[in-house]
Amino acid sequence: MKPRSRETGLLRVLGIFGSLLVTVSALYSASDDVVELTQSNFNREVIESDELWLVEFYAPWCGHCQNLAPEWKKAASALKGIVKVGAVDADKHQSLGGQYGIQGFPTIKLFGVNKNKPDDYNGARSAQGITDAAINSLRSIVRDRLGGKSSSSSSDRKSSGDGSGKKDVVELTDDTFDKNVIGSSDIWMVEFYAPWCGHCKRLEPEWAEAATEVKSQTGGKVKLAAVDATANQLLASRYGIRGYPTIKVFHKDEDGPYDYDGGRSKSDIVTRALELFAENAPAPELHEIINEEILKKTCDDHQLCIVAVLPHILDTGASGRNEYLAVLKTMAHKYKKKFWGWLWTEAGAQVELEDSLGIGGFGYPAMATINARKMKYALLKGSFSEQGINEFLRELSVGRGSTSPVKGATFPKINVVEQWDGKDGQMPAEDDIDLSDVDLEDYDKDEL
Repeated sequence: MKPRSRETGLLRVLGIFGSLLVTVSALYSASDDVVELTQSNFNREVIESDELWLVEFYAPWCGHCQNLAPEWKKAASALKGIVKVGAVDADKHQSLGGQYGIQGFPTIKLFGVNKNKPDDYNGARSAQGITDAAINSLRSIVRDRLGGKSSSSSSDRKSSGDGSGKKDVVELTDDTFDKNVIGSSDIWMVEFYAPWCGHCKRLEPEWAEAATEVKSQTGGKVKLAAVDATANQLLASRYGIRGYPTIKVFHKDEDGPYDYDGGRSKSDIVTRALELFAENAPAPELHEIINEEILKKTCDDHQLCIVAVLPHILDTGASGRNEYLAVLKTMAHKYKKKFWGWLWTEAGAQVELEDSLGIGGFGYPAMATINARKMKYALLKGSFSEQGINEFLRELSVGRGSTSPVKGATFPKINVVEQWDGKDGQMPAEDDIDLSDVDLEDYDKDEL
């Protein structure tokens, strides 16, 4: 009986632990009226829908998101059957967040008449404010329809479904391929096909519909193209085409094209195209800490914020500082899918912040990562270089590395300073001292 008793106790502990994990990792459940949206169902549920959608992009660790959750659930229940209310865990589905330029949490967007151009919701974070905004959007849609304006996204699907979407597939040849694709800043997904190929014929409508949707959702930054490999044998030979259809992805940042091995449905193709778009999205901005608002907003809106303290401008000059900033921007780009905030300040400009993070003992430049939710930080102990910072951030990404509590468990006072003008520093002006009346002969040589 004793082993069974211990086993039962263990199961209870595991059950409680499991419940805690669910609570921490997810803000919404199947019992709520909030629709869980993911990379795989977003297009089907939202983009291809004729309904008005309110969508929250959140992160489970975000305190503001946790505060919003009960209000979001109330709004979803009140709007049930009238307006769709959904939520995207953008920390888990980072490519979907990147597609819509999500830089902070929570971000709320209204997907109305034009699903490909959602509107930002910046109103009150209460159930009343959210429902009021939804009803106002509905009124606007109804007025447009009464006025004869087309607002149905289904007509767009019909136009692409009847073959007209093929206009968005770029036809490439031996003569036009290089000037369009090679060196282009856009991402190209290129299908090599043969007119007699049965698999190619089945892919054609899916490829055409995907081309229209991808063009719309990426602003033409990801292009779908097609090459008749039987008529353009130079291209087929260059890229080793042996079977049909073969799909290759081209981007200037890659050493060469690589094969697309995903699904052949419109949904699969669009999903991969949007992932590619997100992966190549711009890096997060690097902000100078010139006031308290910039520090708090950056750190509160991101899971981690990286703070670099650079040497005084008189020590490095503009060229030296720009070299350090270039390193930071490179790292921000490398880790852009992490949704981290990036900040910098000059040594001595924010002394209290440096003190709260234990910076100074290692000299400048210095770096700390801050988790504002837990008020803990970690210090860069290695070199302030791409390699040193990469090793530091990689260790943090996998849960290794030591952390310490922020002094005082809160951000200190932040000084308001002028933004760097990009120029070399100048020594402060000193008062001129007139030594003409000083008789040095009155001084003993030993004293001199």
